[in-house]
Amino acid sequence: MSTVVGRVAALHRYPVKSMAGEPLDRAEVAWHGLAEDRRWGFLREGRAGSGFPWLTLRQRPELVRYRPRLTDRSVVVRTPSGVDYDVADPALAAELGGWPLKLDGGAFDSAPVSVLTAQSVAAVGAADERRFRPNVLVDAEGEFPEDAWVGGSLSIGEAVLRVDREDRRCGVVSVDPDTGRRDPTVLRTIAEQHGMTLGVYGSVVVPGRIAVGDPVVLAPDRTRAFA
Repeated sequence: MSTVVGRVAALHRYPVKSMAGEPLDRAEVAWHGLAEDRRWGFLREGRAGSGFPWLTLRQRPELVRYRPRLTDRSVVVRTPSGVDYDVADPALAAELGGWPLKLDGGAFDSAPVSVLTAQSVAAVGAADERRFRPNVLVDAEGEFPEDAWVGGSLSIGEAVLRVDREDRRCGVVSVDPDTGRRDPTVLRTIAEQHGMTLGVYGSVVVPGRIAVGDPVVLAPDRTRAFA
């Protein structure tokens, strides 16, 4: 039986991997996640052929202070010093020490869509959700409510997401989304209270438009009833 488990409280898109996110009122969800989410990334010098070649917040926490935004033709990145560059500008590549690459499927570490509840953010004592870099923030009930959604599907607006697994966290959550400074107590709290996971990862079953305020409807995994 389907149940309304919450409402969309915020949406975030990350045009360039590991840089600051863009808050959205609505978004198109395609097969590879939110439209234009993590479609650009910067390759570390000398690591183009490695299994994980990207510049990320783990090595470069200051990346969060670079603020990309979509334009009609491309992505423009504002640097911490206030200079605007096209994402493919060689001057930006020189400043970052990496080379831009666009991928049609997105530059994801794990899965196309990340979902987090405001209740989980509060449970680990975080000031806001941005340090966890979710795509969809849900206002729900209870403590860590999204844990119970794994294996089920979420209908949000026109889209349907399959909730595949919990989101295992790393040092990225220690990076302050405004200053880039690290605070290891955040990750330590997650480890102590929730076994290193916070939020869930999902894949797209039905593409469509979603918006802040949309109800989030859970259809549970029916196989669990027979387990």
